[in-house]
Amino acid sequence: MIEAKILKRETQTRDIIVLDLVATNGAPLPAFEAGAHIDVEIEPGLTRQYSLCSDPADLGHYRIGVLKDPKSRGGSVKLHELFAEGKTIRIGTPRNLFPLDESAPESILIGGGIGITPMIAMAHHLHAKGKPFALHYCAREKATTAFLVELANAPFADKVHLHFDSGEGTACFDAACDLPDPSMGAHVYTCGPEGFMSYMHGLAEARGYAPETLHQEFFSAEVDNTGGSFEVELAQSGKTITVQEGQSIVAALAEIGVKVEVSCEQGICGTCLCDVLEGEPDHRDSFLTDEEKADNDQIMLCCSRAKSPKLVLDL
Repeated sequence: MIEAKILKRETQTRDIIVLDLVATNGAPLPAFEAGAHIDVEIEPGLTRQYSLCSDPADLGHYRIGVLKDPKSRGGSVKLHELFAEGKTIRIGTPRNLFPLDESAPESILIGGGIGITPMIAMAHHLHAKGKPFALHYCAREKATTAFLVELANAPFADKVHLHFDSGEGTACFDAACDLPDPSMGAHVYTCGPEGFMSYMHGLAEARGYAPETLHQEFFSAEVDNTGGSFEVELAQSGKTITVQEGQSIVAALAEIGVKVEVSCEQGICGTCLCDVLEGEPDHRDSFLTDEEKADNDQIMLCCSRAKSPKLVLDL
């Protein structure tokens, strides 16, 4: 973890704040790739992930945007309440689960609401590299949309297209007009609410885009702990435990004194990834690829379960 200070807090809309973070020792922050996120410790035992939306070439500070979501598990609400300008906090080093494919001849970046944050960093990087791209920002209405001034003044402002459900600005996103012909080899990146991303991917697939050209990052996911009980055996210690219906593997392991490091607790961040030595996992995460899930040799302990009566884990 890195000790950082909130250099600037800006309230851009009623529910969105933007924080500029610097290292308390004045040193440059660790390098990051466009699309990366950091862990932010909101209070002991409560950590959440936020995409970096600053220019990857500027390591003097990190920038994150935080939506206060009343439907969240409390992390964003507490961050809005507790994170004042000048406060010292702890953050993790950047991790990238949403990288750009820089071999693509063109990149189409589509952010829905607060999902615009990783797209801004991607736009900075692609602009610096001189690579073709377009940035589409979809939101309900202009009054509740953050980063508008920043994007209007960005060196890539001519690449930015605003789409408001309210009818302000340009028209709503239209795949026929806003997505290039898929034969040109463009890749499409989406981030935002799950329904928004599913909708955009559906439009791209209908336009003819192949699955390998479509990329997305989840901010949240529904955790489904339904299903019968199963047994977990820990190969290193020999301990066993029965995971009950409605209980996560992490919670079951805690009952026998085995603490697993977790962060998002929704199968998104990869913190609790564990090797599976025997048995068949029931994958319920958004972290592993379909190919990795098919291998059945890894599992996300915070959300996934078992199809077999027993799992043997490398713990």
